[in-house]
Amino acid sequence: MGASILHADLDAFYASVEQRDDPRLRGRPVLVGGGVVLACSYEAKARGVRTAMGGQQARRLCPDAIVVQPRMAAYSAASKAVFRIFRDTTPLVEGISIDEAFLDVGGLRKISGTPTDIAVRLRAEVRRQVGLPITVGVAKTKFLAKVASGVGKPDGLKVVPIGGELAFLHPLPVERLWGVGPVTAGKLRERGLRTVGAVARIGEAALVSMLGVAAGRHLHALAHNHDPRTIQTGRRRGSIGAQRALGRRPRTPRDLDAVLCGLVDRVSRRMRAADRVGRTVMLRLRFDDFSRAARSHTLPRATSNTRTILEALRGLLAAAMPMIDERGVTLVGVAVGNLDDGKAVQLMLPFERDSGVELDGALDAVRDRFGSSAVTRAVLLGRDPGLAMPMLPD
Repeated sequence: MGASILHADLDAFYASVEQRDDPRLRGRPVLVGGGVVLACSYEAKARGVRTAMGGQQARRLCPDAIVVQPRMAAYSAASKAVFRIFRDTTPLVEGISIDEAFLDVGGLRKISGTPTDIAVRLRAEVRRQVGLPITVGVAKTKFLAKVASGVGKPDGLKVVPIGGELAFLHPLPVERLWGVGPVTAGKLRERGLRTVGAVARIGEAALVSMLGVAAGRHLHALAHNHDPRTIQTGRRRGSIGAQRALGRRPRTPRDLDAVLCGLVDRVSRRMRAADRVGRTVMLRLRFDDFSRAARSHTLPRATSNTRTILEALRGLLAAAMPMIDERGVTLVGVAVGNLDDGKAVQLMLPFERDSGVELDGALDAVRDRFGSSAVTRAVLLGRDPGLAMPMLPD
């Protein structure tokens, strides 16, 4: 079918929006977020700064960095504008996050030209209409298109020609394989496997014995550019969640309960806006030593009711308090999974007189009209609600 998959990825998205909107920041190292680096410009990346790095470490590496506070509304508006350009280009768009997507342009050759022609115009339109740099990778598979965009950064275009896929892929470091993080890369490098080509040469059985069945088969397929996935449009989330970084300051149980309340309010409101209900609630914790823990509980029936979800998560948090007291906590995350369409819920007997649906709906209406802070819990008054990260529609 030819190299018809595009992976379009905005460069240093938050930082690029800040540089677009403030000419004084252009060409200078920019950090978005002070406590933790949410994004950094390529000028800062050249000095060793990375996303999710602590602010103090980032400023040690780059003392002349300019720190700006995040503006989530601006990032959300820019993302929506870019995705309109994606959808004007082709109806086959699969959003991955607010700043990247896959596009299938295989059927547009007679209308719009070759995939390379389309990618060139796409980059030009994003720059002209939204004022942001974007890198595009063009390849036969989704995996290789994403690898190509990574190689092409920043503000570039990388086309992997048909027949040249393995010649392009095999010299790359193993970290370019989708799903290879620091732990897996360490295991591969310990055995002398430093490039994708080396992984491809050792065979599937050796990878399975080294990494397990799922990971071994996955990496063997990718190393040979076997990726049968097609562009999926309209795919809905498998879970809806939110998280809050807390820093290293000790937190009381009351503090953590307030954080939990804020996260649950945010998640349950998103669920109702998307007309979704879920049965499994999940609590995720990160400790001072950077280790993590996750706990989950499955409810008797699917719901989007704030009180029901909150009470279940409070139980999980109470059970985790001994670990938190011993190891400290730097991040709390909540999520609701096993999602279903809200209209598909089967009511159960006996009916509850007070389900909380009316109250949740009234609060949602007030917040939709007057803003998220128009009405809030008393326990959250005077507390920092944390950042609500912009996301693709639920």
